[in-house]
Amino acid sequence: MTRKQTTEKATSKERTKQGILAGVLGLISNLILFVSKFMIGILSGSVSIMADAINSLSDTASSVLTLIGFKIAAKPADKEHPYGHERFEYISGLFVSIIISYVGFTFLESSFQKIIHPENIILTPVVFLVLIFSIGLKFIQGKMYSRIAAKIDSNALRATSTDSYNDVFTTLAVLISAGVEWLTGWRIDGYIGFALALYILYSGGMMVRDFVYELMGSRPTTEEIEEMEDSLNHYDQILGYHDLLVHNYGPSKRFASVHIEVDDSLDLNQAHRIVDRIEKDFKERLAVDLVCHLDPVPVSNERYLAVLQTLREIVTTTAEGLKIHDFRVIKEGKILQFDVVVPQQCHFSDEKLEEIIREQVKQKIGKYQVEITFDHNYLL
Repeated sequence: MTRKQTTEKATSKERTKQGILAGVLGLISNLILFVSKFMIGILSGSVSIMADAINSLSDTASSVLTLIGFKIAAKPADKEHPYGHERFEYISGLFVSIIISYVGFTFLESSFQKIIHPENIILTPVVFLVLIFSIGLKFIQGKMYSRIAAKIDSNALRATSTDSYNDVFTTLAVLISAGVEWLTGWRIDGYIGFALALYILYSGGMMVRDFVYELMGSRPTTEEIEEMEDSLNHYDQILGYHDLLVHNYGPSKRFASVHIEVDDSLDLNQAHRIVDRIEKDFKERLAVDLVCHLDPVPVSNERYLAVLQTLREIVTTTAEGLKIHDFRVIKEGKILQFDVVVPQQCHFSDEKLEEIIREQVKQKIGKYQVEITFDHNYLL
């Protein structure tokens, strides 16, 4: 499914409606789970069941934050937030992740105490049935989150869906712990609770990392980059493109900029029609607000093309993966001006690269003043 199809299915109003629905359903189901687990945890004296109950309580807080997050994220752009409020969805997700991590630390302490001072678990038919009910309800909850996340393209709900499925496995672990003690008399409850705590801490930490990356401005996915590059490659009217930059201001608000190379014999109106078409196609097909910068290339100038070809050979043989773009001959042919794209795996510093390239230009092209801008493109 393309980004356009996803966006068409989830207008701003529909996105808010579906997000709030997920929050309400999650709130109700998590409250039911918390109350039932907490009661049987007290009756059975099981720290792992109590820990699982508190985990359901944290999931209840998550549902409340989901409701608040989608409500604020739906607010339109204003003077203080010209790109809208969609990033608040990441903020609410970050708070949820912090809560989960804190609960993990609490579980770790209580489980450690249970290992030192083990107690019997009272396994009754009621305990067994509630745990089975918990597994079923959490599985349904995970399915619900997953479907709504796909419908409105929400990473926050995808994370919540994963958390629900994780709860299915952790509750199974609790059930196994109680069953093992009932059958063998081995008191492994504290160890199971300790393992659960470590798992919750790990999940919380990974979620904190992911949402911090989103707030800081994470790298677009490989699929998104390939979609944009594939779209640009279909335009025969352009000679090439470079400096593709993507900015994310929320799950459905993406902006990008790119430099488009065109024949310098085109007049301004012709060039404008080309970039205008590209920008409109990006908006309609990929739901990306694109801004194109024009780079005219003198394709009929034989001297220019000869120097460019030599420069490319110099740059590509200096280090593996180097590329050149934005080549200009200015100040009556006295200055060569160009950009060099440096891949992440390059072992040379910019200063060393510049030294090598300047010397090669002097030997193979002539005595020119050389102005080099180094681009470190992390989308590659």
